[in-house]
Amino acid sequence: MGRADRPRGFLKTGDPSKKIIPLNQDLNYYFQKGSYYHRKNKLSKALLFLKKAIEVEPGNAKSHYRLACLLSQSSRLREANRVFKHVVSNLDPALTECYYLMAINYGLLDDMNKARVYLQKYLQASPEGEMAEEARDLLQVMEENEDENYTSVFTGEENEALEQWLSLQDRITLLEKFTDAAFLSLLRRALYQGSDSLKETIIHLCGWVKSDAGAELLKEFVLNPWVKERLRQLALLQLKEITPRGCVKVFSGGQIIDEELTAHLPGVPVWRERWQEVLDCLSSHMSRSPYYKDKFFEDVRAIWFDYVNQAYPEVPRIVKPETWAAGLEYCLARFHFLNLTQEQLAKIYGVSISSVGRRYKQINNLLKIDQKAFRNMLAFLALHDRED
Repeated sequence: MGRADRPRGFLKTGDPSKKIIPLNQDLNYYFQKGSYYHRKNKLSKALLFLKKAIEVEPGNAKSHYRLACLLSQSSRLREANRVFKHVVSNLDPALTECYYLMAINYGLLDDMNKARVYLQKYLQASPEGEMAEEARDLLQVMEENEDENYTSVFTGEENEALEQWLSLQDRITLLEKFTDAAFLSLLRRALYQGSDSLKETIIHLCGWVKSDAGAELLKEFVLNPWVKERLRQLALLQLKEITPRGCVKVFSGGQIIDEELTAHLPGVPVWRERWQEVLDCLSSHMSRSPYYKDKFFEDVRAIWFDYVNQAYPEVPRIVKPETWAAGLEYCLARFHFLNLTQEQLAKIYGVSISSVGRRYKQINNLLKIDQKAFRNMLAFLALHDRED
């Protein structure tokens, strides 16, 4: 019988009276398999092995916690929150970070009331916890947003009318409007409830007008944990155009950090159509694959924005967006250790293998993608070893 046909979980033995013996697959085995598939970004298989680990030891809080984190990463937010709640309610009340992560998930589900409740629960349980400062900052942001009274529903008709009106105004008119509190409140509502295209219009508008009021709108926006990463990066670009020096608080990687606006001087680019064509081409190809989740789209956009920021004003001329899109996707593959080759990408995008390699090298030489990926992997393995 061939190796591929051999039942999993059994080994052959030389004793003719015992042709097979079972392999005991313990908790650590399933953890290791789950971690392996997680690193390969095969989330469905990683979830399968974590669920197997829970079957082996149903009372292990860390198994449930890891499962909830992976469900969150897979955008199964409600299911993740049910598991987080089970952990702190029934398994290990000391894992109070579950409350914080539940709050983030509820915010992504647009349930800000529950997000607030679980941020407060986290602070009550762990006032000096690792994420306590971030939780307090988020609560403050939510309170400030409520004070501005823009919680009423932003309708499709309002969205279309505002987008059309903004497209017809000149800079002088808009400068005057940016001194009007009611107009600013409308823009703020649109930034959180409008369509993505309207949000992009407002973000670009703030950078174009270059007013203090517009800068404040963008500072609030980049601090909010519940906005898309692509839009957050666009807002940062415009902030650097308005205020090319100093720091701004940004929500990143589950916490609030200080972003140095002078990091990418001299100058900051106004977003160009050709750069957007690269992203559009990339998104079009990636969306055809069931392999990619939202997180990957955000990561690859962040890589592209970071490259444009750091290369500016020496950003190479883009003749064929497909070659840059393929190079970008290869950067993503290298960063996440995906099993994707330059040859495969060249075939997908209809470009030469050498052109994919050249674009990858241009981006990697500036951003050090390989070095960052290696450091991330070492950190992940060190954490995994400590947990085991």
